[in-house]
Amino acid sequence: MSERTSYPDERTRPATGVTVLAARDLHRTFGTGATEVHALAGVSLEVPAGRLTVVRGPSGSGKTTLLNLLGGLDRPTSGEVLLDDGRVLSALPEQEVLAVRRERIGYVFQSFGLVPVLSAAENVEVPLRLQRVAPGERAARVAEALELVGLARHVGQRPYELSGGQQQRVGIARALVARPDILIADEPTGQLDSETAGTIMDLLVDLTHSRGIASVVSTHDPVLIGRADQVLELHDGRRRGPA
Repeated sequence: MSERTSYPDERTRPATGVTVLAARDLHRTFGTGATEVHALAGVSLEVPAGRLTVVRGPSGSGKTTLLNLLGGLDRPTSGEVLLDDGRVLSALPEQEVLAVRRERIGYVFQSFGLVPVLSAAENVEVPLRLQRVAPGERAARVAEALELVGLARHVGQRPYELSGGQQQRVGIARALVARPDILIADEPTGQLDSETAGTIMDLLVDLTHSRGIASVVSTHDPVLIGRADQVLELHDGRRRGPA
């Protein structure tokens, strides 16, 4: 993995194809004794910049567990998640993990995860408030992110006033507003009809390639799987096919 020293807001992204995030022999076990469940068993993966990596597999295969480990939302029982600056994400103190999640990783959830009482713009603004970005810059970046996902005319609407596809676009704008170089999306089209899902898939693919983002998306959707740059298939917590 390449070495670098910092990630300012206007940073230069890694060249397309350079590994940004990697998993090495990840195991995740829940419970003990008779209730022990091996959610992941020895999974390895490299996630390159500007590439869409799709994680596929049946329900219970370990997809969400893997994404939670890659995104720093959980820690492996054994194995490592590595960043391209040489740090082992899975071994960092919690405050450093929080900093990485705020500065480098954007998350898109199947359930959208929007705050009902906030407008589209206010929902998108949340990550920037956590980073204590100045108000003027916050406003500019929120407007840019909503324009990017085609919602410039919906800034003042609340989630209940938006369609499912529009809500997911707000979720994508929120994930991108902090200008992350890693995007983690867990079944982002799972609650959408096929036509709307197609537009969201197009958006994710286009943003990954045009912005040089290292994207990891779990999905059952064969259309998105067909557009992936690489596919990791999981069964019973293990990788199927070549590593």
